[in-house]
Amino acid sequence: MYTSFYTAARGAMEQQRKMDVIANNFANVNNYGYKPKVSVFLDLMYYNMNNYTGADLTNKIGSGIVQEKTNIQFDAGAPMTTEGEFDYAIVDDNGFFMLQSPVTGEITYTRNGHFSKSQRGNEFYLVNDTGNLVLDRNRNPITVTREGVMSGEIGIFGFNVLDGMQSVGNNEFVPIQKNGQPYLIPNAKVIDHALEMSGVSTADEITRMIETQRAYSYALKMVQTSDEIISTINMLRQ
Repeated sequence: MYTSFYTAARGAMEQQRKMDVIANNFANVNNYGYKPKVSVFLDLMYYNMNNYTGADLTNKIGSGIVQEKTNIQFDAGAPMTTEGEFDYAIVDDNGFFMLQSPVTGEITYTRNGHFSKSQRGNEFYLVNDTGNLVLDRNRNPITVTREGVMSGEIGIFGFNVLDGMQSVGNNEFVPIQKNGQPYLIPNAKVIDHALEMSGVSTADEITRMIETQRAYSYALKMVQTSDEIISTINMLRQ
């Protein structure tokens, strides 16, 4: 009985974590270039129950589930025309803008092409919303003249494997070892005066929300039932 109680409690907690992921997707439904996340669950340890019948049977019982990770869906969103002078949308699924932090030099990648020019010293640089420098095809920061002429063409970089890329916030990502080294996509299709819409599908998220709410409700019902059974057994022992 205690096993069912803790298994159900664990299930409720993990469904709450899944709901947090769904809520975050809803919050970014209008965030340009945002890539939705999907919860991935893993079964916890199974163990063999004692078999008192004498038959050659293996009875296994599980210990519940845990949210192992969240997968990022990198499918390209639809481009939307804007009036921004430095707005760009990548059409290809496997393509990112390369950014560099002017403070730490860290390299990150994004699909959000909402850029602007920022003055640093005597020069203007192309930057994203968080102030990171946008790099060109040769991985150098792009400078912009007062008339809006850029020093180089914006570089679009891809990876052989997208699975596992880590989100570091602000719609930016960093690769891990299995993603491999970034490579320049020479013929990447980029639309200027446009931004990529969020990849969140409201219909899909509502479906996941309903499923999660029901699973959460069933888990709490199981907790309640297990607690009632334990209470009844304790009363009979008295």
